[in-house]
Amino acid sequence: MSKEIYRVLLVDDEPWNRDILRNLGEWDELGLVVCGEAEDGEQAIQMVKTLQPHLIITDMRMPGSDGVELMQTLSSQYPEIKVVVVSGYDDFNYAKHALRYRAADYLLKPVNPDELNATLAKCSHELDKAATAPEVWEAYPASFAGEFSLFQQQARLRFNDLNLTSLREWFHQLEQKLEQNEVRRPRQLGRAVYELQNILDELCVSNGLFDRPEEGLLPPAAALGSIRAAVEWISASYYQALEQLIAQRKYKNKLNLEEVKQYMQQHCMEMITLEQLAQIFFVSKEYLSKAFKKEYDVNVTDYVVQLRMTKAKEWVMDDQIPFKHIAEMTGYEDVSYFYRVFKKHFGVSPGEMRKGQHKLPNPFPE
Repeated sequence: MSKEIYRVLLVDDEPWNRDILRNLGEWDELGLVVCGEAEDGEQAIQMVKTLQPHLIITDMRMPGSDGVELMQTLSSQYPEIKVVVVSGYDDFNYAKHALRYRAADYLLKPVNPDELNATLAKCSHELDKAATAPEVWEAYPASFAGEFSLFQQQARLRFNDLNLTSLREWFHQLEQKLEQNEVRRPRQLGRAVYELQNILDELCVSNGLFDRPEEGLLPPAAALGSIRAAVEWISASYYQALEQLIAQRKYKNKLNLEEVKQYMQQHCMEMITLEQLAQIFFVSKEYLSKAFKKEYDVNVTDYVVQLRMTKAKEWVMDDQIPFKHIAEMTGYEDVSYFYRVFKKHFGVSPGEMRKGQHKLPNPFPE
């Protein structure tokens, strides 16, 4: 049986940006084909009706109907279409809209070919999984679609924090949200369960969970007969997976500091404390602190700052990114505090570095 070819629509007001995507994408190898190009959101929606694409790659800042309007329409009317956003650093606020309206990924210009093709491969894989569903799930009410996308981010955080109690509270809140938004028809509940299953699959892979629940297991009809039944069915898989992950981490013979380091690199833009890390890796904070310092000659807090400042430096050198956005992107809500940390780390303020384009040493020497 041959693999289905998925149609891709490119949306950007600049023709050369569309040409770049066309040239960088490994379309044939990934089972994708560019079926059309649009110059703004309004034209894109008209083309969606005729071309019925599976995936849309869109810029956010366009004259006329921009990417935000396009994603709002797609989220409410065509929730089955996957969306990848490609935009610049100075469009950071657009990234929030991208998350809200279920963007599969957010790529920064200039587009990195490896990142683009990794994202395309992920989308192709997810479309393969969706194509095996026993029926086409029904769309949610427009009021719920965007809210659910943001709400799912909390599930990821609670799972990654190994917080079973918090995860149980999340599923209780999910049941309430489904009731409030009247998401109760079986095919709507099926869509919610299906999306949550995909997230769980990703979480299991990213956390190296070897003995994980069977991927793509379909809920029995009875599980979609009510909101409570649907929530109980999908939550059981989450609880089982999280309990296995906790056991896997808890009963390892030795703390793997490389795993700790990788976790910090992945989550350095979030609030990471020594206490949280110790809880996640089931050791005392005193032991973790001493072991990390002995292995890497830097304490946990300073390492997080180094990771953040390395990224901040890249963005500061781009004079199109406001400092306020850089502070937000590196995990600092207080801009003045970000200024102090930056100057302490590099010896110059963000403004001085940008103005003088200082060439600073690598904070991670070999």
